[in-house]
Amino acid sequence: MANFHLALEGVSYALPDGTSLFSDLNDTFDLRHTGLVGRNGVGKSVLARILAGQVTPSQGRRVAAGSVHYLAQQVDAVADDATVADLAGVQRVLAALQRIEAGSAAHEDYDAVGDRWDVARQLRRALEQHGLAHLDAQTPAHLLSGGERTRVALIGALLSDADFLILDEPTNHLDQSSRQALITQLAQWPRGLLVISHDRQLLDTMDRIVELSPLGLHSHGGNYAFYARAKAHEQQRAVAELERAKWDRQREARALQEQRERQEKRQARGTRSGKEANQAKILLGRQKARSEQSTGKLRKQHAAAQLELTQRVHDAAQQVDEGLSIHLHAGLDAGVAQRQVAVLDAVELPFVPAANRQLSLQVRGQQRIGVIGPNGSGKSTLLKVLAGQLAPRAGTCTVTPARVYLDQALGNPDPARSVLAQASEANRLLSEGELRMRLAQLGLDADKVTVPSSLLSGGERLKAALACVLYADPPPQLLLLDEPSNHLDLPSLQALETMLSRYPGAMLVASHDTAFLDNLALTDQLVATADGWRLLGVGQGHDWKQSQQ
Repeated sequence: MANFHLALEGVSYALPDGTSLFSDLNDTFDLRHTGLVGRNGVGKSVLARILAGQVTPSQGRRVAAGSVHYLAQQVDAVADDATVADLAGVQRVLAALQRIEAGSAAHEDYDAVGDRWDVARQLRRALEQHGLAHLDAQTPAHLLSGGERTRVALIGALLSDADFLILDEPTNHLDQSSRQALITQLAQWPRGLLVISHDRQLLDTMDRIVELSPLGLHSHGGNYAFYARAKAHEQQRAVAELERAKWDRQREARALQEQRERQEKRQARGTRSGKEANQAKILLGRQKARSEQSTGKLRKQHAAAQLELTQRVHDAAQQVDEGLSIHLHAGLDAGVAQRQVAVLDAVELPFVPAANRQLSLQVRGQQRIGVIGPNGSGKSTLLKVLAGQLAPRAGTCTVTPARVYLDQALGNPDPARSVLAQASEANRLLSEGELRMRLAQLGLDADKVTVPSSLLSGGERLKAALACVLYADPPPQLLLLDEPSNHLDLPSLQALETMLSRYPGAMLVASHDTAFLDNLALTDQLVATADGWRLLGVGQGHDWKQSQQ
């Protein structure tokens, strides 16, 4: 359907408690491949479900012609009896085909199949192409890993024959090879496509970027790189306008004060002159009344001007994104630079393929290592061994300083306790006021730091976890991070990059996000290859991104 499109006409949505999530959204999504970006909690997934026809807006309407296939962000929760065919969304068609082959002439079976008589072969072929040849249509879904479930669900989307695909964070849990395969396939998708993602590599292949914010929907023609440049220019202009508005307000306040002082001086001189001239009291009273009337008029004029300028400051402030305004206080001394912090001596990693099972490694202070490799190569296992959560099958692992491990689930902060309480417990030397200031500089305001950690977004929980460990007394000298960029919105991701680039201790980070790793000022890469682990310095001429292919 060449003219297929999805449209929003005055769409608003309110949460069950009456809070408005967004209001009066108007836009058209056509055959251009579109990336949808925005802060966590702004309503991107809800908007996607409205476009998919799964959620009814509180006001306005969604207009669509043709079919839409929606893939939710989470595909982990599946029924106990679910199969690969269920994950791929083809079980109904396959069941109808089986009944037809058994002799069924029911109209509903033929309607279910439609033109998809070859779907069984297409599924087998797609599984083989995506490195999932060990699966078939009836493989129980609970036997699949998170990455495998995501890949099967994506196969189903690409096989759906829909006029429009809506994909919510499709590259989560995918290694670089799978990410690249998906990007290639989506580039070849001939119909409408809307992708909600924080993956800059994927977003760079889009035809346009649409940003959802409290101000509404804002469309930018071009890919993410173009959007980022345009956004940066917008922010520069917004900051400049805010500074101008603040300056104008201050200037008006000074002018009011100066005029008030001049008026008071004139009034005082007039009163003094009148008394010296022995003017009648009635004349002095009339003079005073005129002076007070003039002063009152001036005050009203200036008050109106101040109100207008204050509103201008408020409006300008609304255009400034404070999401990237973070600051991390350094807690380690320069002496850690030459200190040995971890030694792996002929370690044999458990539950790891033979090629990457054995490893010897020395880590020194301020060494920043990106741990790179495909799914299942042993990256998470390595970090758990260094964290002391898993024992090696052979060899020795010695870690001398304090260490912190943040897993993919960000399970470190106690979900029932506030960030402030946990940060205070980790460092009893800092006052509550100092801790509140440091947390605010990480983007965790007064309301966020006092609620249970379970109520924070993924990005906020990550910042909270980092604050609790980096502001501890003493601070850790070894930081172990496992896929920290998963589920983060772009501003939070960029803030995390800034935080980690300033971290002064040793660090090992496992990630499939090459753009994220590029921004961490790594000193080395520990790469899981077919010939074992290889430690490579940055800039040695090795294209480490290709090692994930």
